[in-house]
Amino acid sequence: MKESNENAFSTEDRVSVHEYRGSSGLKGMLENPYVLATALFASLGGVLFGYDQGVISGIQEMDTFKARFPMNDTENGFVVSILTLGCWVGALIVGYFSDKIGRKYSIVLNGIIFILGSSLQGGAQTVSYLFAGRFIAGVAIGGLSMLVPLYQSEISPPEIRGSLVALQQLSITFGILISYFIDLGCQYIPSEAQWRVPFCIQIALGVILVIGIFFFPFSPRWLMTKGRDEEALQVLSKLRRVPIDHPRVQEEYRDIKVTVVFEERLDQQRFPDLVNKGGMAKVKMGCYGYMDLLKRGMRKRLFIACAIQFFQQFVGINAIIYYAPKVMQSLGLAGGSVSLLATGVIGIINFLFTFVTVLFLDKFGRKKFLMTASTGLTIAMVIVAAIVGTYENDWPNHTREGWVAVAFIYIYIANFAYSWGPIGWVYSAEIFPLRIRSKAMSISTSANWMCNFIVGLITPIMLKSIKFYTYVFFAIFCVLSLLFTFFIPETKGRSLEDMDAIFGGQSAAEDAVLLDQVKAEIYGQQGATKPSSSQQAYEKQEIAEGSF
Repeated sequence: MKESNENAFSTEDRVSVHEYRGSSGLKGMLENPYVLATALFASLGGVLFGYDQGVISGIQEMDTFKARFPMNDTENGFVVSILTLGCWVGALIVGYFSDKIGRKYSIVLNGIIFILGSSLQGGAQTVSYLFAGRFIAGVAIGGLSMLVPLYQSEISPPEIRGSLVALQQLSITFGILISYFIDLGCQYIPSEAQWRVPFCIQIALGVILVIGIFFFPFSPRWLMTKGRDEEALQVLSKLRRVPIDHPRVQEEYRDIKVTVVFEERLDQQRFPDLVNKGGMAKVKMGCYGYMDLLKRGMRKRLFIACAIQFFQQFVGINAIIYYAPKVMQSLGLAGGSVSLLATGVIGIINFLFTFVTVLFLDKFGRKKFLMTASTGLTIAMVIVAAIVGTYENDWPNHTREGWVAVAFIYIYIANFAYSWGPIGWVYSAEIFPLRIRSKAMSISTSANWMCNFIVGLITPIMLKSIKFYTYVFFAIFCVLSLLFTFFIPETKGRSLEDMDAIFGGQSAAEDAVLLDQVKAEIYGQQGATKPSSSQQAYEKQEIAEGSF
């Protein structure tokens, strides 16, 4: 890989990239239209995720579907949760492809897999074909759920990174929203098109993603790991809408370059017998990369990332998303149309309140959003549990109380939509160093999907067997999620290269020396500006930060 670039500006002109930061929130996104357009299109992967996640809830209640596939509660739970089992597999394996062929081409690959899985679902004649289609589609969704926020985080400037990565969750909620209303509209079709049409619509979305992503850039960080520095500079210039020789582009290029070169040198020091030794050596180094996640400075990040994904699922959101009509019926809403319409309102609230994150996450920060939301989730779920426990055996005489419970379900959805939903993806995408980011995200995302699988599998059984205690079960985890938020660091406004200052890592003396050497090479020993006080503090923390 090249150690310098002929387009790099003189070190005498070097300034801090922080001086060129723009606005956050909506204003910041409008100031970066190309970045916004790229992140928006990539988030189509989230629409696929949300659509396939939400569409099954209404389909399961359709007469022609139940006639074609008569299933008990356990089988109903499995037809929902097998999608998430596939997601777990996809999230685990996508890290290799993400590093090997890049974020962009990995999105293409997973889009093709999704089209195959969707085709099997739409054309299923037996339960086996239906299960196979949902599992295959799940493999793609699991991969996309890791790839899209990773790609978005790596093209985004720090001041709007949280908002842009939150577009992933916004797109998921949009996919859920349209799936609910497509289910509502198709329920009146008298043939099997009643459920085949909703399944097949997602094929078109997959085709658009596969074709369209070719017109968008590679991740500049990934390009630099492959030695394609000139391309990385051109991409940064295009994304930031300033010339290649602009200080903002040059500083961002150099900051990324420092990280990339440092991690290469670190590998050369740690694995001198494996560097540039072919395919099997790379596989071994990849395995060692996973082992690095257990080292000081990484353990805390991995634990927090997996814990956030755990709570994202066990506060109960997908128990409601997957089985919304059943949940509404358990709250006393009789009639298929009424429960489906109430389900549609869930989709609307989920979608609208996700905008709060997109607009304000980078202003108020991750931690405040999570703490506030967990409080709201706890209150809402406790009240729902109390109402259902009191009146579930006599809903016809307590319809008003039933609607109050529905209202608190809506409050619950609103609190989740601006917090644990999007921040689960934002936080995990921004806290890991480049050399193990994709591997770490594959593990945290797979943790999400395994928890999702468990929740999807047990919810219909719990609703039938333990009834209101289902809501008590999820209320307990809402309380635990609130306690957990007190122990996580805030990452608002920090660059991807600054995360070591927050979490520790690179703290060994030899790493610090090597990092200084790389900085001297990249920035130039002559004429380099003195680091700011905050930057000096960061570097001190890199050495002093303790282990988890």
